[in-house]
Amino acid sequence: MEKGTSALPTKYNPKEVEKGRYQWWLDGKFFEATMDPEKEPYSIVIPPPNVTGKLHLGHAWDTTMQDTISRMKRMQGYDVLWLPGMDHAGIATQAKVEAKLKEQGTNRYELGREKFLEKAWEWKEEYADFIRSQWEKLGLGLDYSRERFTLDEGLSDAVKEVFVRLYEKGLIYRGEYIINWDPETRTALSDIEVIYKEVQGKFYHMKYPIKDSDETIEIATTRPETMLGDTAVAVHPDDERYQHLIGKTVVLPIVGREIPIIADEYVDMEFGSGAVKITPAHDPNDFEIGNRHDLPRVLVMNEDGTMNENAGKYEGMDRFECRNQIVKDLQEAGVLFKIEDHTHQVGHSERSGAVVEPYLSTQWFVKMKPLAEAVIEMQNTEEKVNFVPARFERTYLNWMENIRDWCISRQLWWGHRIPAWYHKETGEVYVGKEAPADIENWEQDEDVLDTWFSSALWPFSTMGWPNTEAEDYKRYFPTNVLVTGYDIIFFWVARMIFQSKEFTGKRPFKDVLIHGLIRDAEGRKMSKSLGNGVDPMDVIEKYGADSLRYFLLTGSTPGQDLRFHWEKVESTWNFANKIWNASRFSLMNMEGFTYDDIDLTGEKSLADKWILTRLNETIEHVTRNNEKYEFGEAGRHLYNFIWDDLCDWYIEMAKLPLYGDDEEKKKTTRSVLAYVLDQTMRLLHPFMPFITEEIWQKLPHQGESITVASWPKANDSFHDEEAVKEMNRLVAIIKAVRNIRSEVDTPMSKPIKMLVLAEDDNVKAELERNREYLERFCNPSELTIETTLEVPEKAMTAVVTGAEIFLPLEGLIDLDKEIERLEQELEKWTKEVERVQKKLSNKNFVEKAPEAIVEEERRKEKDYLEKQAKVKARIQELQG
Repeated sequence: MEKGTSALPTKYNPKEVEKGRYQWWLDGKFFEATMDPEKEPYSIVIPPPNVTGKLHLGHAWDTTMQDTISRMKRMQGYDVLWLPGMDHAGIATQAKVEAKLKEQGTNRYELGREKFLEKAWEWKEEYADFIRSQWEKLGLGLDYSRERFTLDEGLSDAVKEVFVRLYEKGLIYRGEYIINWDPETRTALSDIEVIYKEVQGKFYHMKYPIKDSDETIEIATTRPETMLGDTAVAVHPDDERYQHLIGKTVVLPIVGREIPIIADEYVDMEFGSGAVKITPAHDPNDFEIGNRHDLPRVLVMNEDGTMNENAGKYEGMDRFECRNQIVKDLQEAGVLFKIEDHTHQVGHSERSGAVVEPYLSTQWFVKMKPLAEAVIEMQNTEEKVNFVPARFERTYLNWMENIRDWCISRQLWWGHRIPAWYHKETGEVYVGKEAPADIENWEQDEDVLDTWFSSALWPFSTMGWPNTEAEDYKRYFPTNVLVTGYDIIFFWVARMIFQSKEFTGKRPFKDVLIHGLIRDAEGRKMSKSLGNGVDPMDVIEKYGADSLRYFLLTGSTPGQDLRFHWEKVESTWNFANKIWNASRFSLMNMEGFTYDDIDLTGEKSLADKWILTRLNETIEHVTRNNEKYEFGEAGRHLYNFIWDDLCDWYIEMAKLPLYGDDEEKKKTTRSVLAYVLDQTMRLLHPFMPFITEEIWQKLPHQGESITVASWPKANDSFHDEEAVKEMNRLVAIIKAVRNIRSEVDTPMSKPIKMLVLAEDDNVKAELERNREYLERFCNPSELTIETTLEVPEKAMTAVVTGAEIFLPLEGLIDLDKEIERLEQELEKWTKEVERVQKKLSNKNFVEKAPEAIVEEERRKEKDYLEKQAKVKARIQELQG
């Protein structure tokens, strides 16, 4: 399809540019994977956002990176699948729904499981719509025809398959263990769902009486309420102080129960009194000691954190209320003899904020050691997962090497219900994908699986696994890259890797690109309590999606945190505005110019040759950096090329032929401008999809959309190093003249005499060839270019490579100030000479650096020495 041109509106208005464009892309099915056998597949699965609320800036950053990768790969000719989806989020969503029910004066128990789940699905649908509308605002090129949800039917099949196979392999087991318990949400938590905070607590020192003796044994605890569940006191077997007490019993205060004094090497003789109370039902270390010594487990708390019937007279009290009362009672009994302040780390629930209780409970676990060993071994093969930056591989391996069994059951209703049934009479356990045939004799486990259990299967369950013949699974799995934050390497990345290795025999993704967190301008984490959060939709409302995206992509390097600054987003809007205005000017000068009119075979000006060479260099820089996920570097090259080279220099120089009478020159300039703008919009498209599509549609082009236009490739026939050298000299002269004019307050509109002393005939010929540029951009009343000159006495001067510039400014120049300026310039060149000579005197550098780099440094040395000598000579002349 061929299009002509039409002018852009006068002002860049992101809302107008972005309005309706996303739906146009969706209608054109440009984001849908094609299954084209002629194309190489490239796939990414989105880290599924939780259906607990709206997306935040971190989501915007994460997904913009994925969109940038997928848009470039699509343009490079890959069959790209970027698969969208959302996570049911287990405890997080249930907490939100329960809070809503509480506002309505009811709760899940009053509703019952079925009705509660209906409410949860309603919540899911509402927030899924919010999330999709935000994806649209960001311009994410997602294949909605393949959208998945972690509780949809296909993923539920995958979850059951995994559970049953791990169970049959002996890697899933049910057991009584001390787990992290959240008394507020009344569910188990995995280790990584517990946040440790420093808390100012107390150390309570007590003396337990030895039976049939006047002796006592001293112990200390931070949780006196758990003493009600003590079943032993332990000392170290080598502790001489207590040798005579081992095997005796103490009488547990208040309770009156006799408990033994045991010897165990776990006890630290140097800490405190060297004796510790053992509460196997309320402490993970005590649990292990209890197992070694066959101690009973006395649970003294209910699931909601209140004391149970084993707590005697404290039954029904909240655990902290019980603590206060028991402290009073122990003091009165003379058992508690000292209380000291004690700062320690206390676990809190990541979701509810409640203090976590180590709690004896029957739960389902995954045996992690064999799964971890397999993926640790995989990291030594070619099939390893490549971490970007590489340092995060060590973080991942450290965790896998020290992994503990994973508690996967949760006491919730929202989630994948555990596929286990218990026989009503015999208590026999049945695990299977389907319910037992005689279901009336069985009861299904009430619990659901940890939300990470299903999201760990995301890269392959979304592709149709366990059906290994599914077309998407065969074509798009394993995926190419996962983009995610360093804060969920353990939660999610590690679990995806070991589940994928176990069930598909493959890594889930080739690369994992790790980014940091978004912080406020002061470097603080964004949070509700600080009130420093920024809604990405507010940023888009003010500056447009392209400005937000470009800021997010270029504001940090891989693995690092990103600070949000409104001023920086505004500056990216200025960049977009610059692009808009430059494109608008170009299009106005291409009215009626069609794709067939583009002809790059004509005679090109220096500016034409230079901009085509710079375009080549920019294509190579942007492509190479994008491939390495160095979007900040790619963006820097793009910015410099567009703002400086294209807008400030080439377009200004293009005005000469465009406003001239030579039709051939005009056609060549239009062709170069059309070609360079087209290629530039393609390079910029993954960063700023909306503005680039809008401009590209107005350019003379072939094709329906820039989203499926081919990615630029450097054209060797356009590469001209000599043109770059010529242009660099020309730009240096023009800048020098502008700087001098500025210093002596002589505006560009006022013509002044200008003399250029060329170092040889070649430089002179080159500058004569480009005289029109010097006349246009320096505005000389008279321009002299010679290899020998009678240097005027009172003149401002500048030294550039291969030439000196003199501007006689009689009456305007202050001789002393000019000498001062030249002395500053001399200092600059002297420093450059010292720097380069120091480098070249370094034997290691000269012998080990690539020859081309050493030669470049030698060329610089020669250039700087020449400039230094010329400035010195000029100072001497003026000091006469």
